[in-house]
Amino acid sequence: MKSMKKETRTGCPGFSEAFYGSATVGERGQVVIPSEARAEMGFVPGDKVLILRHPLHQGLVMFKIEAMREFLDEFSATLERLEQVRENEE
Repeated sequence: MKSMKKETRTGCPGFSEAFYGSATVGERGQVVIPSEARAEMGFVPGDKVLILRHPLHQGLVMFKIEAMREFLDEFSATLERLEQVRENEE
């Protein structure tokens, strides 16, 4: 499958730059992740992923567990810093 991704001036991918193509749901509910997406995101056989329902639209979002853990750690650290700033201002 040919990628539909393109470079942006800001280096920050938008929707069209993050689009890898499409896949078909098989009889057993399986979906093949496009090879370019697997390579770019570092998915390898045996990786555990989280599948989340999108909160507003009919769709799913997938994350490697390690990536979600890193995000949550960074988010928690940011919250702690913001709480410290707020306490120092009071």
